[in-house]
Amino acid sequence: MGTSKAPRLSGMQKQVLSLYRGFLRAVRSKSPEDRHRIESIVSAEFRSNSKQVDRKNFLYIEYLLRRGKKQLDQLKSPDTVGMSSLNVSSSEADDSKH
Repeated sequence: MGTSKAPRLSGMQKQVLSLYRGFLRAVRSKSPEDRHRIESIVSAEFRSNSKQVDRKNFLYIEYLLRRGKKQLDQLKSPDTVGMSSLNVSSSEADDSKH
């Protein structure tokens, strides 16, 4: 086996990727139209956070991970047919807008 030139992922990065994969696995049990809508929301949310959240803001990232895990648990429920996007901004992000 050759050595990989890709940088090693931190523990937090691994948690984020694991959460994303968890969402993609969970939507497999939903109807095709719900699956497409949920995948779009999940993808947009992760992409938005990757661009807007400072990588060194560990407390906020941990908060987003906890919130994401709760949403994932709800999504895994057979009674759940969809989800909505929720915009939450950190106080640091709010301060930079003023």
